[in-house]
Amino acid sequence: MRSSSSLSLRALLSVLSVVAVGLLSPGCRRAAKPDMGLERTVEAGVPAEFGSAQEGAPSVSWDFGDGSAAQTGARVSHAFARGGTYTVRALDGSEEVGRVQLTVVPRPVLRAIPADAAFAAYIPQLRGGVEPMLALMGRLFGPDLVQRELAKEPMLQLAVESVRGSSQAVDAEEGFGLFSLPDFDGVVAMLGVADGPAVMAAVLKDFEADGKRVQPGAEGSARVESITGEEMLVFLDRGYLYLAMPDAETAPGEPVQAQATVAMTAEAVRGHIAGFTGPGLSESEVLTRLRGRVQEGSLYFYTAAPKQVTAERLPVSLSSLRVKEDRVELDGFTDFDKPLPELKPGPVPALLEKAPMGPVVAGMLSVHPGEVASRLLGEPGSPKRAEVLAKWSQEGVDAEALLGSLRGDVTLLVYFDAPAFYRNFITNKRPEPRGSVLLEAGLSRPEPVLAALTKTLTGSTWTQEKAKGVTRFRTRMMDQPVVFTVSADRLSLEAGEALEARPRGDVGGALRQRFGASAFGPSHLSVMVDAGRLRAELDAPEQVPGVPAAQLGAAKALGGAFLDQLPPVDHAFMDLSLEEGGLRVRGRVVVRTN
Repeated sequence: MRSSSSLSLRALLSVLSVVAVGLLSPGCRRAAKPDMGLERTVEAGVPAEFGSAQEGAPSVSWDFGDGSAAQTGARVSHAFARGGTYTVRALDGSEEVGRVQLTVVPRPVLRAIPADAAFAAYIPQLRGGVEPMLALMGRLFGPDLVQRELAKEPMLQLAVESVRGSSQAVDAEEGFGLFSLPDFDGVVAMLGVADGPAVMAAVLKDFEADGKRVQPGAEGSARVESITGEEMLVFLDRGYLYLAMPDAETAPGEPVQAQATVAMTAEAVRGHIAGFTGPGLSESEVLTRLRGRVQEGSLYFYTAAPKQVTAERLPVSLSSLRVKEDRVELDGFTDFDKPLPELKPGPVPALLEKAPMGPVVAGMLSVHPGEVASRLLGEPGSPKRAEVLAKWSQEGVDAEALLGSLRGDVTLLVYFDAPAFYRNFITNKRPEPRGSVLLEAGLSRPEPVLAALTKTLTGSTWTQEKAKGVTRFRTRMMDQPVVFTVSADRLSLEAGEALEARPRGDVGGALRQRFGASAFGPSHLSVMVDAGRLRAELDAPEQVPGVPAAQLGAAKALGGAFLDQLPPVDHAFMDLSLEEGGLRVRGRVVVRTN
């Protein structure tokens, strides 16, 4: 009789054999788990990798959870078209052998622009960025004209349709942009897409309808050629549709040599975009430096100086446009290419402190005269300065002395005279402008300016008179008096109707109250155009001496009808100023509300 221990050992070995055969049997083996990776965030349109390429990695079926077709393999890649949260499952037959959750976010437009872009204009997100622009342009130019212009640009038309909800192929959470590359003579347009092939098909269909010839290119691209020989390339990459548009110099009827002067072809642009790695322009050092200095907006403009072999820091700029239905506000900053302490402030213009109130145009420049001379003539001792001085000298003008006599402050004020306008309109049947212009520039010494005016105006219709250290040059233009006055500390110009009837006051203070405390001040260049006041003054006169009431009413109606043909702008303002590290630009355009 065999011992019980021998029977137990044999039974154990039999069980282990059965288990081993079961595990090794193709029909009954335990499925190996693929490499799913950690839960993570990826960008729409950018392929994510799943599984492993190592030898022996299990081949499974991958369900990406976004409605797309499953893929089979040990290692696969998949790009999610739209943002959201997706559960990716690995299946061995019907058995789930792994899962991982991915959060898909819109791909920022700057991450799809190469870091070496020399210029970029971009809308970070279509939804919320496009609608106010459409509303503003509709008010400025009329919705019909805006729609006709959009129809000429298929990518813009699709962007508009996406925010209006009539197109799901474009990703309204992503952006639109235009950019240039240093070696490409042209511009590249881009649009975030959720269904790339559908968007490309729609764009190509519009090009064909416009008479352009479309030729399929490499996978995911197509060439578009116009009747003038302009050849563009449309392609998909990184969740965006790109359109590379070389500049076309060829006129109709001339031989086509569109690519002859292009250092980088449209096809090379595609390779450049497909090949770049990293975050693109989004984490550019210079762009990052500027972002904190510019307000958030709907539309941005970035410009970098071309790369040069130099130790100097090159100027770069970033500007934003904050668009609302009734206005657009500009805020921009340029990082200077020279240290700021070398830029000296200018004096405050005296004219603004006490002038006739109510100008329709106001302009002021306050810059150190040495900076003016350097910008106009070139740096002292430079070849450019010597060349400019020689040319002016041939005309009998001592440019160095002339610019050196300026104090650095210049003011321009323009006034409208509605009664004079209507009298002239009714009498002479001509809608000529009527009003007044005041110009004043501070002088450190008057002699060079007086010499230049005497040389320029002598022998013409101007007359000259001198009294108590003041020289005046007089003439008439458009039946209006024009007077240049040179005194010890200023040059002034008065032209047009008399302004005695207007109250005088602190025009500069009124402008600063309206446009900001720093506007129209030292080291600023500020300009304002007040179309709203012009309209109000045209509409104001109820009676004009010497003009019958019926004729005045007809003239006012004609004037109003003419203004109605112009864009309904209420006022526009622009201001440039020196700040720590560079140059600030601010501005706004406001549209009439009625």
